Amino acid sequence: MIWEELQSEVDALRAAGLKRERRTLDFPCGPQARVDGRPLISFCSNDYLGLANDPALIDAASAGARTWGVGSGASHLVSGHLTPHAALEQKLADFTGFARALLFSTGYMANLGIVPALVGRKDAVFADRLNHASLIDAVQLSRADSQRYAHGDLAALERLLAASPARRKLILSDAVFSMDGDLAPLPGLLELAERFDAWLVIDDAHGFGVLGAQGRGSIAHFQLPAARRLLYMGTFGKAAGAAGAFVAGDTTVIDWLEQRARTYIFTTAASPAIACALLASLELIASGDARRSRLWQLIAQLRDGLAGTRWRLLPSPTAIQPVLIGDNHETLRVAGALYERGLWVPAIRPPTVAAGTARLRVSLTASHSDEQVALLVDALRELA
Repeated sequence: MIWEELQSEVDALRAAGLKRERRTLDFPCGPQARVDGRPLISFCSNDYLGLANDPALIDAASAGARTWGVGSGASHLVSGHLTPHAALEQKLADFTGFARALLFSTGYMANLGIVPALVGRKDAVFADRLNHASLIDAVQLSRADSQRYAHGDLAALERLLAASPARRKLILSDAVFSMDGDLAPLPGLLELAERFDAWLVIDDAHGFGVLGAQGRGSIAHFQLPAARRLLYMGTFGKAAGAAGAFVAGDTTVIDWLEQRARTYIFTTAASPAIACALLASLELIASGDARRSRLWQLIAQLRDGLAGTRWRLLPSPTAIQPVLIGDNHETLRVAGALYERGLWVPAIRPPTVAAGTARLRVSLTASHSDEQVALLVDALRELA
């Protein structure tokens, strides 16, 4: 009976236009893709600086594998913390301006480790309503009181903080929201954290490497200090072009996470070859102003090209450019029409976004050409 129930639920997802479909690519990550022998221009990837297939990272990973092997063999706290891991943590601390950094295998695991290590029962987490799924799950895992405030609404957050009797308070937010592309009001969040003696945990998965001076992230973009109550999480699977994540913060806080973050303690350390690739990636990020300027040019080209059409672009200043459509089936229809034209743009539907806000999520990278973006603009204008 359970199999029939599951099949019925899968069928219901398909009927509602909510079933996700996985495609297998025949090319490395980049603007050019091939699926089932079909050439496509991809606007799906979060490889914002075009580093995922960069020769410098490939060479660094290859040399790292020859020197350090492929696997780490154990968790960081047993015997899996190799010299490249230590070098990467030090370089990340220097790069972000914090006292220490701690590596995690993924951004999801970082968030699941950070929040429950800092708060629990009798504590409270104050979270933006549009936070990433990993942050939502982290709050549930912590067993702290979950209080959500309207997206970016500092006044609503202030009221919740003022009314809370919680022993410890933690403000939790994406820095760049992954489906809207807008920025959290980080200066206001830090001011409230200071005033109400709260932790501030920021997930900068989509800002690290892209925003701020030398790509140092959203904290640098807003010129905020490396405050003691601030924890900064960044990921390596997007602008950094590889895989993994880190959290940076005050020495005492990072020491505590090293002892209490279960997703750090009880998992095998990432490959040392990846750590070697990331050391090279940080160099390219720091010297990558030309890549970032190129990205801003392409964002302007897309937004200017779709101005005056029926397509509603959300007010995003980042590489994430959502085209709001609303209806699930209509969004799939438009994505399918683009796909037939050789343009791969993902259709994002509930539960990833709220009901009635299905959208195309256009992701631009510094590796896209003017001609590729022009093809997307022309196709969307035609479909409008």
